[in-house]
Amino acid sequence: MAENKQQGNLVAIIMMIILFGMISFVTNLAAPMGIVLKAQFNLSNFMGILGNAANFIAYAVMGIPSGILLQKIGYKKTALVAVAVGFIGVGIQLLSGYAGNSAFGVYLIGALVAGFSMCLLNVVVNPMLNTLGGGGNKGNQLIQVGGSFNSVMATVTPMVVGMLIGEISKDTNIRDIFPFMYTAMAVFAVVFVVLAFVKIPEPNAETTSEPLGQLISGALKFRHFVLGAIGIFVYVGVEVGTPGIMNYFLVDTNLPNPLNPTTAGFVAGTYWFLMLIGRLVGASIGGKVSSKTMLTVTSFVGIILVLLAMFLPTSKEVALPVLKSVEGVTSFGLLNVPINAAFLVLVGLCTSIMWGSIFNLAVEGLGKYLAAASGIFMVLVCGGGILPALQGWIADVAGYLPSYWVVVAGLAYLFFYATVGSKNVNTDIPTK
Repeated sequence: MAENKQQGNLVAIIMMIILFGMISFVTNLAAPMGIVLKAQFNLSNFMGILGNAANFIAYAVMGIPSGILLQKIGYKKTALVAVAVGFIGVGIQLLSGYAGNSAFGVYLIGALVAGFSMCLLNVVVNPMLNTLGGGGNKGNQLIQVGGSFNSVMATVTPMVVGMLIGEISKDTNIRDIFPFMYTAMAVFAVVFVVLAFVKIPEPNAETTSEPLGQLISGALKFRHFVLGAIGIFVYVGVEVGTPGIMNYFLVDTNLPNPLNPTTAGFVAGTYWFLMLIGRLVGASIGGKVSSKTMLTVTSFVGIILVLLAMFLPTSKEVALPVLKSVEGVTSFGLLNVPINAAFLVLVGLCTSIMWGSIFNLAVEGLGKYLAAASGIFMVLVCGGGILPALQGWIADVAGYLPSYWVVVAGLAYLFFYATVGSKNVNTDIPTK
């Protein structure tokens, strides 16, 4: 009996880790898809990145309802709902390939629906992995494994999409990405069936008799939490906008040596790979270095890297170790890229540890308001859609590199939060 339970837990763990990766797949599909949309419909940068915006706007709509749904039907059923919605979202994006003149609008609807799924999965996956691991250090270890797979998928997605796109031409079409979408739908279907038949433990959530609205109001009384919630909005925008706009920049025909979409996708994927490295390093030193110190250092270094990227000439190139595609042949080696892109790729090392650092600083001392605070955080993940869209609009008006003033401003705010805004000045508020 115990052996059957252990096997069931192992299967559930594998499914949760796969879903952790699917969150990253769906989220990171939007940016390279923008290249396809721009070519197929002759769109501006702002319009091309609207799919990413739709994906993240879903968090603003579903952040609080996700928590309510979780309380009403539990973690397993919420996970099943999330997987089903994800299947439908990717399916709608597939239909856009057959929608003729309405294709762009249908795609945006699909991106929004897929975003609902990602929001639900984000609410479920972390506590599920923690419970399946038995809590404590082992539970945290499983979460780190899931996070690592998330980073792997973030690395692979722009690479594979770039390979499917190939060279940009008048024939570039959403249908070029269909093989990847079919794979995603198959994964969602398999995970749904497996989860439906596997018995898994429900995480124990703290309950309170206080209305949700009252708990939200209580959380918002803490200055360091409010500033931290804004920090999450800013951070996700920085994390997504940095490689997303870089992908557009690298294929720009105004560059001295523009890259093909495949190779540009590989360069963008390197940013996410460095995020994986940064997370592993952050996990190893997290017990010795405070969240405040980590956020202070990484936000400051990030500002320097982005400013260097903005002001160095695009004609200057450096060799970057990366997967590359030359005349249809893919190989690993040194690739000459604009030095601007090399510095932007390095920002991935900085953004890698920011989510955890901001979250830890923002929820410190919140007590019974923690669950409500987590829901507010999920709502403000929408910054990953709003700030890159703003950056895309500035890129249309002023150019790709000037658009990174949005990223600089975001990193400057995070530096302020780490050094000043993260202090709890509301210790007199009862939290029990």
